Amino acid sequence: MDIKKIRIALDGPSGAGKSTVAKAIAARMGIVYVDTGALYRTVGLWVMQNGVASDDVQGIIALLPSVEIELLYRDGEQVVLLHGEPVGNKIRTPEASMYASAVSKIPEVREKLLGLQKDLAAKGGVIMDGRDIGTVIIPDAELKVFMTATLAERARRRYKELCEKDMETTYEEVLADMEARDKNDRERESAPCVPAEDAVQFVNDGYNVEESAEYIIALAEKKAAELQ
Repeated sequence: MDIKKIRIALDGPSGAGKSTVAKAIAARMGIVYVDTGALYRTVGLWVMQNGVASDDVQGIIALLPSVEIELLYRDGEQVVLLHGEPVGNKIRTPEASMYASAVSKIPEVREKLLGLQKDLAAKGGVIMDGRDIGTVIIPDAELKVFMTATLAERARRRYKELCEKDMETTYEEVLADMEARDKNDRERESAPCVPAEDAVQFVNDGYNVEESAEYIIALAEKKAAELQ
């Protein structure tokens, strides 16, 4: 199989480094990167901006017909638009993360975004990261990887990332938010964050971005060779 046609499903909990590693893989392999979590974060941002509580399921569902999300690529980078405006870092705050986790538990939200994600995956030559890529979005992906790290390590990475973006928070806040989000993601009824049965499980404590990317690219090369 031409490795540039492979579909890689990269799942795992918040703070595992999925987005950063997936971007590095996409750049090195010359395939498209799709950050599916950004789509849920954008729905969460819309809910938050409209003053609807994160646990108001009916209120969130009522808002869905009015939300317009578009995914574009500009200069090789994914850009998410909410009603025509780039969301930027507004979807990366701890509060936005909790809203993202809350809305992602709602089947109606997942259904709204399912079609967009499947259309992107159908073209092949793609790496998609999220929490249910290998189980729901592209269950027939050629390569599925469930990437995680310890809670403390994931919180440290996320806190460092937020500080670099000049977002005011503390490590303790990030740790508490991440622990709560992990619980939500694991226990939700609709597409919980669990490994696909045939996923390679990769615990990347002690790995930097390049080492993590190299590990997964090696898996992709092996899989492509097997499918020749």
